[in-house]
Amino acid sequence: MKVFSVLGYSGSGKTTTIECIIRELRRRDYTVGTIKDIHYDQFTMDTEGTNTYRHKTAGAGLVTARGFNETDILFPGRLPVEKILELYDHDFVVMEGVSDYDAPRILCVRSPEEIEGMLDPLVFAISGVISNQLTSYGALTVFNPLQDASGLVDYIEKQVFGAVPHIQSG
Repeated sequence: MKVFSVLGYSGSGKTTTIECIIRELRRRDYTVGTIKDIHYDQFTMDTEGTNTYRHKTAGAGLVTARGFNETDILFPGRLPVEKILELYDHDFVVMEGVSDYDAPRILCVRSPEEIEGMLDPLVFAISGVISNQLTSYGALTVFNPLQDASGLVDYIEKQVFGAVPHIQSG
């Protein structure tokens, strides 16, 4: 399983870049999963008053909602990325906004100043809004996912190696 993160400020093109990457990976017959880090303190998937909400507030440690078209498992609290990745069995897992896990990174930015503010050794490419202005930044290639998703995914295939599987002891 190959895991990488797409990071950037709101409005920088992260989700658009990820959509293009997913479509191209799927076109190449890869399986793809995603993890979206939501940076909103009050975020919850569950809604007050629903049966699952009532189960949770009654004290259930894990709640599963199983419908005809999807199954949602509501874990209490914020799980570490390593634990979340144990649930995936995909060729690629694309993480949006996940910065607390050491994985290769694509920066989506609007300006060179944003690059400088976010640049770290895990960054292997740049994309997003800035791709309308630049094709490279130092040694990093800038990809326009709307015009060259194939080139971006070619680069991802070369740069992103498989994640080390988590092995539980005992």
